[in-house]
Amino acid sequence: MTTLVTDNCQRCRFTDCVTVCPVACFHGDAEMLYIDPNVCIDCGACVPECPVHAIYEEKDLPDDKRHWIAINAERAPNLPVVEEKQEPLPTAEARKKELGY
Repeated sequence: MTTLVTDNCQRCRFTDCVTVCPVACFHGDAEMLYIDPNVCIDCGACVPECPVHAIYEEKDLPDDKRHWIAINAERAPNLPVVEEKQEPLPTAEARKKELGY
């Protein structure tokens, strides 16, 4: 099992989660973050840090988000590691509000 980033991260890219990750398993592109399942130790420390509830432990992943398992596994290893807090995307606050957080 692993921890995953889902579509709530799109257009946000809040990086509070990366600051608590003990193994640097977060990777990012211009739109969002992903978790490398080969690096993640499934500690779950990042789950409560996400202000838009985009991160799930695999066992808690809703059925309609299960496709994010493959997306994280495919994309994360090919993207740069994100280990330090960065500015969220300019669309982050609007997206957060859109999501109801």
